[in-house]
Amino acid sequence: MVRPLNFCGSEAFMVPRIRDILDRLDKIAPTVLAEPWDNPGLQVGSYSQEITKILLSLDPTLKALKSAQRRNAQLLFTHHPLIFKPLSSLDINTHPGNVIVEAVKSRVSVIAAHTNLDMAKGGINDILADLLELQNVEVLDKKDEAEYAGLGRIGDLPVALRLSVLVEKVQRLFGSELVKVVGREDEQIRRLAVVGGSGGNQVSLAFKKGADLLVSGDIGHHHALDAESLGIALIDAGHFHTEKAAFGIFAERLRAMATEWGWKVAIEVDEEETDPMGHGWKY
Repeated sequence: MVRPLNFCGSEAFMVPRIRDILDRLDKIAPTVLAEPWDNPGLQVGSYSQEITKILLSLDPTLKALKSAQRRNAQLLFTHHPLIFKPLSSLDINTHPGNVIVEAVKSRVSVIAAHTNLDMAKGGINDILADLLELQNVEVLDKKDEAEYAGLGRIGDLPVALRLSVLVEKVQRLFGSELVKVVGREDEQIRRLAVVGGSGGNQVSLAFKKGADLLVSGDIGHHHALDAESLGIALIDAGHFHTEKAAFGIFAERLRAMATEWGWKVAIEVDEEETDPMGHGWKY
């Protein structure tokens, strides 16, 4: 249960604990939707810890944790989990050991919502579909356990656009300076699929569902060859940028929901976080 903090007229503000936050998240992005290899939920910390400030960051890096410390946040909420597999040893000089030890020392808890948030209604991929102004949106790769859940989204643009126009739009919306593209500049795009993060393995399914274009990240050489063979265009806007743009908007929605729940908690986004693959070299 959450503990009353203060009263303002007839309205009570409450201080949530980690358990309260995880319970709410499980209604928004049920852990049952997560992939079997994934590890959403509590990474480090105590279920009973009271939280008055949350910092959201895509990755659970030492830099992000130190940012949480500077901001006096008791919780670092990330998209990517800190711990994916059971640890057989803990090296405090390398990731994730350095983050785990620092989190314990500073009493900053760490939680994550990953593939469950990707797949959930209103989650990462629905946000991306909204950003791209898609209509008649459907789940691209449906998950059996839920009526409307799964990886990626597919829908129609209000009007057909040239691929070159969409490349510029994706760069602007996602903040991607560099993108990789498969397709002709003058190609007309009407039906579009989007997968946040890593979606190269969805090329064939997107094509089967009538997509003219797939927007995602981590699109590899063989994915590009498959797309060329099938005749579907691709925009690789990067793993980081496709998820960071959506996670920032999710933070805004979470802030609004926290107010509705009567929680006295500040929610901030780590705007200093940068793409680890975003620095190219020229010779």
